[in-house]
Amino acid sequence: MLMWMIIMWTTLGITLLGLFYLCNRVSRFYFMEKLSKGKKKQKFWVSVLIVFGVFYLIGFLLNFMNAIVCVVYFAMIWLVCDFISALIIRYRKKTFDYYYAGISAIVLSIVALSVGWYLDYHVWQTDYTFTTAKLRMPLKIVMFADSHTGTTFHADGFAKHISAMQAQNPDVVIVAGDFVDDGTTRQDMIETCRSLGQMKTTYGVYFVFGNHDKGYYGPEHRGFSGDELVAELERNGVKVLRDETELVADAFYIIGRRDYSEVKEHSGYRKSMSELVQNLDKTKYMIVADHQPTDYAKQTIAEVDLVLSGHTHGGQLFPFNRVGQWIGANDRIYGHERREKTDFIVTSGISDWAIKFKTGTKSEYVVIHLIPENL
Repeated sequence: MLMWMIIMWTTLGITLLGLFYLCNRVSRFYFMEKLSKGKKKQKFWVSVLIVFGVFYLIGFLLNFMNAIVCVVYFAMIWLVCDFISALIIRYRKKTFDYYYAGISAIVLSIVALSVGWYLDYHVWQTDYTFTTAKLRMPLKIVMFADSHTGTTFHADGFAKHISAMQAQNPDVVIVAGDFVDDGTTRQDMIETCRSLGQMKTTYGVYFVFGNHDKGYYGPEHRGFSGDELVAELERNGVKVLRDETELVADAFYIIGRRDYSEVKEHSGYRKSMSELVQNLDKTKYMIVADHQPTDYAKQTIAEVDLVLSGHTHGGQLFPFNRVGQWIGANDRIYGHERREKTDFIVTSGISDWAIKFKTGTKSEYVVIHLIPENL
């Protein structure tokens, strides 16, 4: 809790500094002289009106989290443009007739945020291939996380993503948490569960909870509870695993963990990795679905073969991608890592939570090809 309070107040401080920096920069444009009739105080207040007005408009249209992101990006890019402009002026020993640094900053900021919007709303496929001596036949896994239904898409959009995943003809599908959110309507929840249940696979569809799936504000806020979500998933043939292990086709295990938020935020309990694997046949391939990538050391000791996670959204925003890893909140932010005998994959997810831009990653679902060594 202390960590998030520090992050919140730091973000607020950076936002306020960014807003006043932008007010100062906007006041340097030539058109501000005409608007203010050359009066310094009037120029300042006109620039405040413009900057804070745009900030409020973005907050009204998208939400204030996204308005903060826009302010931070405009301020960062503007700082860089001003710095480069200062170097050029120093080299050429002559100022510019127009405020080219400001014009460049606005254009580059709009381009960067537009690209971030596209990377968030468009979903790619990311493939991984591993060989193993523990399987006798190839296995194709489709894994996705962080759909947060109702943010970048609703039930109809989710159905389109499911169609793209279905085209891969997966043997098994694993949903690694944050399937729904506090903003998900009951109808969206029902329809997305139905779409998920319509997937045709060899061995089925498996689901583990993320920190948002049960909802932070109670069932009255969104119209359904975590238990109702489970009931709807199971009604559509989806297997929900909560600290449970499933032996599939006598060939491999899927180990679904309770989310770390059960311990961290709700004073609950989840089994340790050693408890979950202690009675398993270690000669069979072991796949762990664990929403948050926070238990790599113990999962490595347990010698599970593959760990699938989401939660981080791939870091989401450059240059802050690695903050979660730097402060120790996550073992990995994105992609593949191998520790001893264990492969770890963290996906950036097919959607987001509140922020509508992905400037440091892209939205994706993951296809994993497991190939027997003797093939």
